[in-house]
Amino acid sequence: MADKTIADFLSGKTQHTIDLFNHFIDAYNKIGLIELHAAKTMIGISNGHKRIAWITQLGKNFMHVIFPFKEPYYDNLCFIKIAQVPGNNNQFNHHFRMLHTSDISEEMMHYMKLAYEQ
Repeated sequence: MADKTIADFLSGKTQHTIDLFNHFIDAYNKIGLIELHAAKTMIGISNGHKRIAWITQLGKNFMHVIFPFKEPYYDNLCFIKIAQVPGNNNQFNHHFRMLHTSDISEEMMHYMKLAYEQ
């Protein structure tokens, strides 16, 4: 089977989900240049040096993104779950569920920038 593309992930998705995806990518491009990498089950986002986030789900009316940080950031209104990666003392995956374009708040932009720069 041929490698997946970004278009493969967006194929058959609702216009709402495609709009969420485009808004998220546009917001990240305001922070800095990013690259998208289609994998088997997710879309990786890199800053040209390393992966800074993964889009793991494109649902009917949402998009799910995971940000890996070296420490947990519990005091926020952005993440629905924060989990330490088993066997890895310095990776905490922060799960972000985007339902509306307005979910890319000033606070979320702060964490997106933090992921980009780390």
